[in-house]
Amino acid sequence: MGLVVEVNNITKAYKKRKSKEQVQAVNGISFSVKAGEVLGLLGPNGAGKTTTIKMMCGLLIPDAGTVFIKGIDNKKHRLKALSHISAVLEGNRNLYWRLTVRENMEYFAGNRGVSQKKITSRVDDLLRKFRLEEKENELVNRLSRGMQQKLAIAVAMLADSDVILLDEPTLGLDVGTRHEVRELLRSIAQVDNRTIIISTHDMEVVQDLCERVIIISDGEIVADDQVSNLLRLFDARAYSISLEGHLNEHQLSKLKNKFPMFNYLPASHHSVLEISFSVSEQIYELFDMLRHEGVVIESIDRGMLHFEQVFIKLIKGEKTHETLAQSI
Repeated sequence: MGLVVEVNNITKAYKKRKSKEQVQAVNGISFSVKAGEVLGLLGPNGAGKTTTIKMMCGLLIPDAGTVFIKGIDNKKHRLKALSHISAVLEGNRNLYWRLTVRENMEYFAGNRGVSQKKITSRVDDLLRKFRLEEKENELVNRLSRGMQQKLAIAVAMLADSDVILLDEPTLGLDVGTRHEVRELLRSIAQVDNRTIIISTHDMEVVQDLCERVIIISDGEIVADDQVSNLLRLFDARAYSISLEGHLNEHQLSKLKNKFPMFNYLPASHHSVLEISFSVSEQIYELFDMLRHEGVVIESIDRGMLHFEQVFIKLIKGEKTHETLAQSI
């Protein structure tokens, strides 16, 4: 597969308000994305992720470095490069609220060069696919957040671009709508064979859809690997421990101070401790603590690690992109 996005050593600094001091938002980030890939672009607030996205979309010019979309420099040939990428920024920002669903789709299709002959059939097809037919004559500002989000993604699909970049596609949606949007994105990736870049804090989306993730922290990449590899890297240190009875507040406080990465699930006559460790040897420290507190262990199983736990560990620096390759 060929590369559709190439980000080469981009940097961006901002000047603080009322000060000459420079804040380095992005510091020498490089990565590439293959055709047909589903990539997660992750990072905590203030990490430089949004700045990176804006440079990829041509909304910001890097201080240094280059971005190529389908081999085209998006600084030297901005419009030509951006014709190959569609972006949905924070869900419904790219919609006109005083137009109807159909009017939005027809306007943006024409704006991206789709011929009038093709617009009607293309819009009809996407209205069916996204289950928006009953709302086609509804003004966008009267739609639910979930409907607006689906419409924004449908509008991005109209351009038939090689790359679709989605910024927080499930933000603010209820559980049912989040599931529906994930299914739509899976269909786009598998059936339409588009390259999708998802920027999100929703780790269910990452674990469910993304093949690979890039994690940015403090303006630099701290991880760039397959989701399965990153899960496997930390999986050996995740456990589910069934306890007799319940832990009291004092015991939970001691546990939190020593092992911050855990979930405590009390049941009627027992409780379950889902916990992961920085290093495997910490399990012996946990046993000593539980024994000292007189807590009886009923059973121990390997736990199921979720990508949110991996994300937190990587951000905290337990593994860096230099050591990931050596560890897998």
